[in-house]
Amino acid sequence: MQRGLFITFEGSEGCGKSTQIQRLSAKLESINIPFIFTREPGGTPIGEKIRHLVQFSKAAEKMTPEAELLLFTASRAQLVREVIEPALASGKTVVADRFLDSTTVYQGVARKIDAAAVKTINDFAVGGCMPDITFVLDLDSDKARQRVLSRPQAEGAVDRMEQQPPEFYESVRAGYLKLALAEPARVRLIDAAKSVGDIADEIWAQLQPKLDARK
Repeated sequence: MQRGLFITFEGSEGCGKSTQIQRLSAKLESINIPFIFTREPGGTPIGEKIRHLVQFSKAAEKMTPEAELLLFTASRAQLVREVIEPALASGKTVVADRFLDSTTVYQGVARKIDAAAVKTINDFAVGGCMPDITFVLDLDSDKARQRVLSRPQAEGAVDRMEQQPPEFYESVRAGYLKLALAEPARVRLIDAAKSVGDIADEIWAQLQPKLDARK
């Protein structure tokens, strides 16, 4: 059986990832492509516990960057082995809301942890499981922050990462732009300031050849 396609979405808070993941999921379902959705941190019982800890727990208020890095990668290590690898091996497409690039950018660039250390820990956590294609939704950091702050209360409380200062958002965006330049074959930069429909069309245009190649 042919291995499934591993698709990841990246970008700063407020870039529109969730909307585009929903659009893509609906498209895949409409053309009968078997897929699963995962998110980070989370996606497994262990990962969801970590997600609550790093995003909403009062215990995380004094969390160090190093502890944050290890918790995110611990969640990812479990997700890869429990969910992602088995799904890919069965031929299913995997659509992921964040993966190791988030750690490279958020903890490595924005938190200023040594890049070589982050890479070593990332590599250990994923065990060679890498995305086939990664869509980075790029948006001006001020606009992204405004989107986050203007979300309706019904969408949930603002988490730790969404509470970071403007300079943190700027570092995150710069980190993703650098990543896209370094790995153009895998990482595809998408202008998130475009309309929802135009973004979805661009993502599909870049993704369809990879899906067709697996038929």
